[in-house]
Amino acid sequence: MAASSTSHAQLIQASWARCRDYGLEHQSLPQFGEASNADIRELLERQQALLSTTRDEVMPQYAHLLGNSSYLIMLSDHQGQLLEAWGTRRFIEPRQRHGFNAGACWREQGVGTNAIGTALATGEAVHVSQDEHFLKLNRFMTSAAAPLFDAERQLIGVLDASSDSYLPAAQTQGLVRMMSQSLENRLILARFAADYQQLSFNTGANNLDSQWAGLLLFDDQGRVLAANRRADSLLGQNPLQCTLEQLFRTPLAQLLAHRNEQPFALQVTGRNRFHCLLHAPTQPPKGAALSRTPPGCDPRIAKALAQAAVMLEKDIPLLIEGETGAGKEVFVNALHRASSRANQPLIAVNCAAIPAELVESELFGYEKGAFTGAHHKGNLGLIRKADQGILFLDEIGDMPLPTQARLLRFVQTRSIQPLGSGEATQVDIRVISATNQHLADQVRLGHFRQDLYYRIAGLSLVLPPLRERSDRLALIEQIHQQYRDPGVPTQIPGKVLELLLQHPWPGNLRQLASVLQVALALAGKHALAVEHLPDSFFAELSAASPQAPVLTPRPQTDDLGQRLQALNGNISALARDLGISRTTLYKRLHAQGHGCAVDERLG
Repeated sequence: MAASSTSHAQLIQASWARCRDYGLEHQSLPQFGEASNADIRELLERQQALLSTTRDEVMPQYAHLLGNSSYLIMLSDHQGQLLEAWGTRRFIEPRQRHGFNAGACWREQGVGTNAIGTALATGEAVHVSQDEHFLKLNRFMTSAAAPLFDAERQLIGVLDASSDSYLPAAQTQGLVRMMSQSLENRLILARFAADYQQLSFNTGANNLDSQWAGLLLFDDQGRVLAANRRADSLLGQNPLQCTLEQLFRTPLAQLLAHRNEQPFALQVTGRNRFHCLLHAPTQPPKGAALSRTPPGCDPRIAKALAQAAVMLEKDIPLLIEGETGAGKEVFVNALHRASSRANQPLIAVNCAAIPAELVESELFGYEKGAFTGAHHKGNLGLIRKADQGILFLDEIGDMPLPTQARLLRFVQTRSIQPLGSGEATQVDIRVISATNQHLADQVRLGHFRQDLYYRIAGLSLVLPPLRERSDRLALIEQIHQQYRDPGVPTQIPGKVLELLLQHPWPGNLRQLASVLQVALALAGKHALAVEHLPDSFFAELSAASPQAPVLTPRPQTDDLGQRLQALNGNISALARDLGISRTTLYKRLHAQGHGCAVDERLG
């Protein structure tokens, strides 16, 4: 943890001055806020990763130090709201209502000088003895707290060690510093270690597995994507976005040759040698998983997924355009699952479904009593619910112009001011917008703000309609398998498949799913037949242009063994030609009696 140039006395004096500016007096009662049960549930769900890592990984690690002590360990989020407290019942029970329950807010504005609130205000580790608390009612305890930062150096919470007994400041600070560094390391590893290579380094070879080792996680080009703050201290600089070759006097290829989990030495620029340990990622990168699309996937979709994944991690807003039902929501869900924020909320807002007069209150929230008819507990708002995660603004082209102005301010500042509140709140989110309109045209017509358009369209992607996708065959099969009941034939008869491939699908994937659900329901336990397709399907098919692109359906009686032989036994090539996965192809080959030939080729 970086040492501060501010002396302890100056830090406490500055905090007391802030308390007076807030209108507090020494006799004031602590104001921990009034969080409802629903608010607390939302808070704990939103901070699940931070809370579970602390509770399940860090607390057990230090149980031997805490077991016989009078410490109370408290964890708060980045706004000072308590997530959980661990400690002896002797410390907690007499003061159950003194801010030790989840949801209590320990910011200086309401509680005065205290370790959590002052650490938040300064961004530094602090120690507050009994008489240094501004409010007299807090002077029964001595506390030390350290702010918690993520890999991007964003404040995510505070870890606090408090006691109602006298304990040496150095002992309490040492404990909280160890625990906070361990927690930061574990959070970084949980997010990056599965996907990226890891380098631990320190001045000695015997402490490479301690929380005080520097930690770097880097991609295949050697670019540092994540680092703990101990790495900053050891290297004398923030290594993020530097390459290992810039930091160490060693080519990347030579460094990677040490990937045997045995310590080795490296020379850092301008410093002494470090002892290092290298670990390979435990699974392929998530971004790579997105780029490895199934055989036959439309290349435009594959390219869009790969580009969007990069933009999302760089905090560049995405605008996704496409016809209704083209799969924009499915696309965003796939991005979320593969992103570094997969364990954080994805909050979807249908801008077209919220009444115009309610859009602002639903998005930005409101305080209790903000307006006539407001809920007596207020409303957190969808933007604040997305904090630490992703905000998905669907059908943003239908957002009223007045609301667009407020949204512009939010996108620019990443802070919101709920209705009825005099205080702005910072949020950490990624923004993805989607529309079935051509938004640039709406800007030219004056229906959408130009300044907002350029803010949300950092990268604009257009999803092709189903009728233009080269992977229609694979999509039809996939959706058919998704909705068919057990015992229903797995194959779609050739005539039905031909009609499905010829259809223009104005409703895209959503319409395809609906048609197949209806047809499967009418077919019961039998194979699909032409008569099971709804009348509306044929009406649209008749009206379609005869020039509409048609894919050749999979021949049901084709000898796949001959086709495989013509491709010199290349399973992947045949799967691509058919627009199906390798697994599905294996099943069909076995069904046609070519299993032995396949097994021989694989062997």
